[in-house]
Amino acid sequence: MFDFVFLISDLFAMTHSYFFGYGSLVNAATHRYAPTERLRIQGWRRTWRQVADHPVALLSAMPDDDSAIDGLIAPVPDNNWAALDAREQGYNRLVLTPAALPDSYQEHDIAIYAVPETPVDGDPHKRPILLSYLDVVLQGYLQQFGPLGAEQFLATTDGWDRPVQDDRAAPRYPRHQALDATQLAFVDSAIERLALSVIQP
Repeated sequence: MFDFVFLISDLFAMTHSYFFGYGSLVNAATHRYAPTERLRIQGWRRTWRQVADHPVALLSAMPDDDSAIDGLIAPVPDNNWAALDAREQGYNRLVLTPAALPDSYQEHDIAIYAVPETPVDGDPHKRPILLSYLDVVLQGYLQQFGPLGAEQFLATTDGWDRPVQDDRAAPRYPRHQALDATQLAFVDSAIERLALSVIQP
């Protein structure tokens, strides 16, 4: 499946390593990695996945020749991946190949986190998307890429055939953020336009 990547364990450690964030990592308030820089990668698309040991859906990325996604890159000091690997539990850390990157970035070691496809993905019982998580992701895209960028996030993400768990009153996502009225209105409008069912607490 991963024609565009290879496992990071196959590489020797390099001096300058970066991650590419395409979900909550786009929201700089959820981490301390800096400086961040906007980047578009080719041959990738987002999707919601579910795995056996997670009660909610996970936002992942998958190779797709016909798609490109926007996100942020930031350096990982001293190649110390332990904190990010712990944050991205359930994901594989992969290295983007030069074909995915703009010419000026092709010599960089840039990792992306992706959830492996599992049989649970085909379960007709769809695990919900946490609203507190979706809030954080869309807030990040609104801040970094504006409303058009946030709309592009929605358009380049698959797996919207699942409900949203409304946990705003008692957020379950550990890095949840407060959204302003404009941001809240955007998220609520997106849920309505995507015709997502909402599970109340």
